[in-house]
Amino acid sequence: MIVHTSEPITLIGGSKFSRQTLDRALNIAPFVVAADGGANFSLSQGIVPKAVIGDFDSLNETARRLIPQTSLHEISEQDSTDFDKCMRNIQAPLIIAAGFTGARPDHHLAALNTLVRHPQQRCLLIGDEGLVFLAPPAIRLDLSPGCPVSLFPMAAVEGVSDGLHWPIGGLNFAPDGRIGTSNHATGPVHLSFTAPKMLVIVPSDMFTPVVTALQQTQSTWQ
Repeated sequence: MIVHTSEPITLIGGSKFSRQTLDRALNIAPFVVAADGGANFSLSQGIVPKAVIGDFDSLNETARRLIPQTSLHEISEQDSTDFDKCMRNIQAPLIIAAGFTGARPDHHLAALNTLVRHPQQRCLLIGDEGLVFLAPPAIRLDLSPGCPVSLFPMAAVEGVSDGLHWPIGGLNFAPDGRIGTSNHATGPVHLSFTAPKMLVIVPSDMFTPVVTALQQTQSTWQ
């Protein structure tokens, strides 16, 4: 592991996002790690990351000069994304990842793929418009009535819900079959799934209850 900490981590990627989104993450996780060119944005916000991980094809000269060499961890292989390189080299109780969604469809999809490839990580993708995380085996989300909740399967998976307007029990989900877009909460939501394949998507203003739920759940994929 390049980074091993008992603190939550804010992981910064290279896609654009607002300072408000960054501050939301930093309030929970002031320990900052950057994925390659995410270090450029981090420095522009006055934050020197404790580690930079990636192939460094986007890291500018200013960042290379200002960040201590001992904090630069270059992984030159091109078979994985910088987000994936970070996920397999970080050990932390929670990773709040900003700057990995929204810029390009291929990068966005690659980030979702990475979530599923590392089910042992508790990672929340955050953006200005929404939040995405891989559902653990079971989780309770303290959502407001009417809150949009979308479920997107990345492979065949089944689950059970309580607190969703349209319950999911007995349904077979698959990326080329049934998906769960635009459901909504009737109050607190309980979800459980048979495999680490279901993404949960909620609005960005649900950041606090989602972070709380991810930190409190004792249910994890091995």
